[in-house]
Amino acid sequence: MCRKFGNVYCEEILDWKTLNFTNLTNLTNLTNLTNFTNLTNLTNLTNFTNFTNLTDLTNLTNLTNLTNLMNLLEIAGQKFKSRLILGTSRYPNPQVMLQALEESGTELITLSIRRLNLKAGDGQESILNMIDRHKYFLLPNTAGCYTAKEAVLTAQLAREALQTNWVKLEVIGDDETLFPDVTELLKAAEVLLADGFTVLPYCNDDPITCKKLADMGCAAVMPLGAPIGSGMGIRNPYNLQIIREMIDVPMIVDAGVGTASDAALAMELGVDGILMNSAVAQAKHPVMMARAMKLAIEAGRLAYEAGRIPKKLYANASSPVEGLIDVRTNGK
Repeated sequence: MCRKFGNVYCEEILDWKTLNFTNLTNLTNLTNLTNFTNLTNLTNLTNFTNFTNLTDLTNLTNLTNLTNLMNLLEIAGQKFKSRLILGTSRYPNPQVMLQALEESGTELITLSIRRLNLKAGDGQESILNMIDRHKYFLLPNTAGCYTAKEAVLTAQLAREALQTNWVKLEVIGDDETLFPDVTELLKAAEVLLADGFTVLPYCNDDPITCKKLADMGCAAVMPLGAPIGSGMGIRNPYNLQIIREMIDVPMIVDAGVGTASDAALAMELGVDGILMNSAVAQAKHPVMMARAMKLAIEAGRLAYEAGRIPKKLYANASSPVEGLIDVRTNGK
């Protein structure tokens, strides 16, 4: 028997039996469905009641970049789409460095002012002549300084040479561990802040030190995840969580990240960004690793903002147990 639905007859439908309309109660007027041939598979449309307004689903292709769903990283009023800060040393060659920077998506790069050839002119080989200053925001650092006085002088030199008051402050305690000298670090931070610098200090993963630096007025704090260049990953996630709760300024994990999973874990803990150099520059394939770090940081941040489920000791069924069909035999 052939039935008429509006202006459409069932004879026009090639294979009526394959269509599984489980809930058509809300389709009060089928006259608008003038061409079924475009609906190649309706078996998955089990309930039309959820499609209250299809006009909003006009273009899903714009959701190709999930970074648009994340909050921007903001440090001292400067906003960045990428939460990855990348170093510029120890790459196989300058071309690999530039390719890694591009692939990482970073907008903020750090360089050691004491290792730069500041006198190199145009055409001479220098990192400063290779980097597009319109594309990358430069963060000079005071690597290689062991006293507050050395760090302050280096920061002042960077300000004059690069025309920026931003500085990643490093004051190292010894050559063996490369851990920060907290006393000299606090002293240098105080001087630089008074001199108008935007200070981002590299420090231990010590909540008290980080709180002092934040209270002093540092634009961000940068606790280490593990010793510089060790690739050991996040050694003390609990301290990082405590620091996150104690300070209001951005927290950037600096040093220790070895691979993408380390970066994702750090971001899931709630850190605002990650600074790395060796993990990318000394990878077997630096450009590929730069891409991996970019994706890991995006995934970790999205997971943090999405909110993970609570951890439980015992199982918890994902399907509801209410209303289960009784399949027991003989009431047993």
